[in-house]
Amino acid sequence: MAEITKKDFLEMLNDFKSEILHQFRIISEDVTTKVQQVAEGVSNLNEKFDRRLDELAGMNETQHKDILAAIKFSYAELDRRITNLEKEMEVLKRRMDKLEQRAVS
Repeated sequence: MAEITKKDFLEMLNDFKSEILHQFRIISEDVTTKVQQVAEGVSNLNEKFDRRLDELAGMNETQHKDILAAIKFSYAELDRRITNLEKEMEVLKRRMDKLEQRAVS
């Protein structure tokens, strides 16, 4: 078996260290690239969600206005019907009072 001198051992150790550092740099660059891609994807999704939320908010506002207009119309219609009923009730009350007066007389 061949003996390894201290100089050969240190040279092998240095080569091994250089190879490890080289592999680490390659792996770290790959990881950095992938992290950047993920960050860009998240940014794109953020923009897409913001656009969609703005769109939904606009649709919600439009529907809200439509509902308020329908409610306003319904209240106006109910008010008209109640007013008519009150007038009819007043007429009936007057007729009832007349009938009661005739019955007493």
